[in-house]
Amino acid sequence: MTDAALSFVHRYEPATRAEAPPLLLLHGTGGDENDLIPLGGMIAPGSALLSPRGKVLEGGMPRFFRRLREGVFDEDDVRARAAELAGFIAEARAAHGLAAPVAVGFSNGANIAAALLLTQPDVLAGAVLIRAMVPLAVPPPADLAGRRVLLLSGAMDPIVPEENAARLAVQLRAAGAELDHRTLPAGHGLSQADLTLARDWLRAPARTAA
Repeated sequence: MTDAALSFVHRYEPATRAEAPPLLLLHGTGGDENDLIPLGGMIAPGSALLSPRGKVLEGGMPRFFRRLREGVFDEDDVRARAAELAGFIAEARAAHGLAAPVAVGFSNGANIAAALLLTQPDVLAGAVLIRAMVPLAVPPPADLAGRRVLLLSGAMDPIVPEENAARLAVQLRAAGAELDHRTLPAGHGLSQADLTLARDWLRAPARTAA
């Protein structure tokens, strides 16, 4: 059910397994708080699901931050929106009694999740970044030691160049993240391989909460 009580319009599905890590679901451009709920249920059955709607509108389509054109981001807005989203996560954790969530983001949602990791490193327990690209050309120093990150890129992605995804991987590793970067035989859209890899990664041991 969509809820507007906190600082972001969002949807929250409570956990049915106490040991399952909560997920923060972050949609792509034109999506909303409902888009990734089915994906969350498939890759992490029983997890609490927290899914906010991006506040920026581009041609009527929700996003999590402004861009100047495709592939070129308003980096000041990226930083401000990441801080705003971090505040929402703190609100939601207090309201629902959640541990630090693992972000699962697609496209624009993956980009804001990457920005959260690099600018608000204590907010997330880890992240699954599907078709992410570099959100900040020169990110601030961040300590992501103990944070597991799965970066899923598409070899035939017309939006995210291979070198851009590789540069994001370098940034995350430089910050100390335990990064698993996979390039799939896919374009920009979600594939079954993304779901399978995300599910298996989330089941793996040694996740450390923030």
